[in-house]
Amino acid sequence: MAFKFTDANFQKEALESDIPVLVDFYADWCGPCKMMAPIIEELAGEYEGKVKIGKINTDENPGTAQSYRVMSIPTMILFKDGQAVDTVVGVVPKKTLQDKLDANI
Repeated sequence: MAFKFTDANFQKEALESDIPVLVDFYADWCGPCKMMAPIIEELAGEYEGKVKIGKINTDENPGTAQSYRVMSIPTMILFKDGQAVDTVVGVVPKKTLQDKLDANI
């Protein structure tokens, strides 16, 4: 199951993680976000222990979204060693995200 990030836990859970982290910036009202949700859940299961995969609701946690200049959702940002190393915006095939994850583990 995908991890739930918040403004409060983002520093510890995403930036200080020992493994790469994929964060899906989304909102409940966002249609394309709903299209990506099952893919994010599948990846969370497939990469468990290798990559921490989770979601952050931009309506409930605007600070983190602003920090990373998230202008449109869904936006998926891959973090490694506390740094944003890759960004994907919009609905993409599962394989696109798998390739990015595989390149960073």
